[in-house]
Amino acid sequence: MTQELPFELEKVPILDELLEEQERLFKQAQLRKRIMKIGLLVVNSILAVVTLFPLIYAVTMSLKTPGEIYTTEFQLLPAVPQFSNYVNAFQTAPLGRFILNSFIVAIAITIGQLLSGALAAFSFEFLNSRFKEVIFALVLATMMVPGEATIVSNYLQVAGWGWLDSYHVLIIPYLTSASTIFLLRQFYKSFPFTLYEAARIDGCSNIRFVFTILLPLSKPALGATAVNAFINAWNMYMWPLMVSGSDNYRTVQIGVSMMQSVDSQSIVLMFAGVVFCLLPSLIIFLVGQKALVKGLFSGSVKG
Repeated sequence: MTQELPFELEKVPILDELLEEQERLFKQAQLRKRIMKIGLLVVNSILAVVTLFPLIYAVTMSLKTPGEIYTTEFQLLPAVPQFSNYVNAFQTAPLGRFILNSFIVAIAITIGQLLSGALAAFSFEFLNSRFKEVIFALVLATMMVPGEATIVSNYLQVAGWGWLDSYHVLIIPYLTSASTIFLLRQFYKSFPFTLYEAARIDGCSNIRFVFTILLPLSKPALGATAVNAFINAWNMYMWPLMVSGSDNYRTVQIGVSMMQSVDSQSIVLMFAGVVFCLLPSLIIFLVGQKALVKGLFSGSVKG
């Protein structure tokens, strides 16, 4: 009969202590993780309130009476919301026409930038040319030139052509964008060149390759550039202010600024118009934010 060793009797207590220590460390890790999540939630909530405060302030001001706006006491929320301010804003100025003009201009510019950007990026990435890198550098160099530096010369040019106060003067100068070309070319770098070679061997033309193969595979990048192009076109102010002279072609940004006058009621109506001006771009951003983020990072990693 074998004799058992004395230290074997201490195995069970030691195992229990190890399990208790493991459970204690696990609970501490879970507690730290929970505290970190709560801390990040608090920080993000504070940043969200700070970021959204101008929008919240505009909405609350649009629902106040003129007397509540000009009071010396700070009061964020209106005593009685005045939803009639939005109706009065549409009655005071043709906001409906201004919003329609902005939609026409923004959609046309977005489509134009997507088409021109896709074709230019395809040319720079897939077609062979001796000076294509130099030309691409010149295209990127235009991003460093501020729009205010060329706005006067552009105005004199379109005025000489008789384009003032029309849709095409609002749309044509912005049908292409260097940033769109750059983003799409960076995305196309993740495509294997053999894809283009195989399509050419099968008899596919360049235009057919772009519209039937390249664009369907570029949905993330196209979504990102479309959101960016629409928001930039919707928020244009200086160029429409200079080239539009009648309500038939004024955009909503210009129309809202025209509602401001010396009387107190116009301030309330202007805030109501600002809210209407912000809604389309805000909705487009909320709907397309996933495509915007995905498109901006889709070409950053090659696999």
